Amino acid sequence: MLKILKYSFYDLMRSRWSYVYFAFYLMLGIILLFLNNDLSKAVITLMNVIIILVPLIGTIFGVMYYYNSKEFTELLLAQPIKRSSIFLGQYLGVAMSLSMSLILGLGLPFVFYGLFKSNAIWDFSLLLITGTFLTLIFTALAFNIALSNENRIKGFGYAILMWLFLGIIYDGIFLMSLILFEDYPLDKVSLIGTMLNPIDLSRTLILLKLDISALLGYTGAIFKQFFGTNTGLIISFLMLIMWVVLPVLRIVFKSKKKDF
Repeated sequence: MLKILKYSFYDLMRSRWSYVYFAFYLMLGIILLFLNNDLSKAVITLMNVIIILVPLIGTIFGVMYYYNSKEFTELLLAQPIKRSSIFLGQYLGVAMSLSMSLILGLGLPFVFYGLFKSNAIWDFSLLLITGTFLTLIFTALAFNIALSNENRIKGFGYAILMWLFLGIIYDGIFLMSLILFEDYPLDKVSLIGTMLNPIDLSRTLILLKLDISALLGYTGAIFKQFFGTNTGLIISFLMLIMWVVLPVLRIVFKSKKKDF
């Protein structure tokens, strides 16, 4: 698996899209710091970009890499190599290359600006951690969709639909449900609904860490009470880990059962 991971990683590192992805975050960090002159404000602005853009990039790269390397994958399947090692190696190669582009692209301008001397270092660290989690999650979900669909058009369509649902549509349905059933106790429903969407969970953690939970609106007090505690923070990170582990386990299961 390590050899396949290494090959996939270096293959993506040679890709121009990886440099474009890195350069985009590098320029974004430089521009935000130039305009704001305040690390805390720049982190808040970055949150709005990362929460939506990172899942989209992870989804597209995951699906594209699977379909573009399909012939090479079939060649590997003819060798005495475990199927799980092939697909896990490819998945980790894609996820690690995207995560490295994100961390270096945003980290370099903030470090040169004096991040280690600022109180915003912990907020920025949480931002990078949640961004890495979202990359791992949505890349794994993209691999699952690609493994389940031989047709490339269907695969791309389902992948974009998944990102659209979790990134935009889910919030609309969730908020409308809270408004329609506001006469009922919805504390637990709100918490469960947030943890069932990795994008919402990441956004909530960042907002609470930045102490701007008023932006959460209707359920802000509930989230502050739960996610603001150490127990809530631990449970939230455990949920993000579960969002990574479950799709990865399905990749292993699906690769063993799939007829190539």
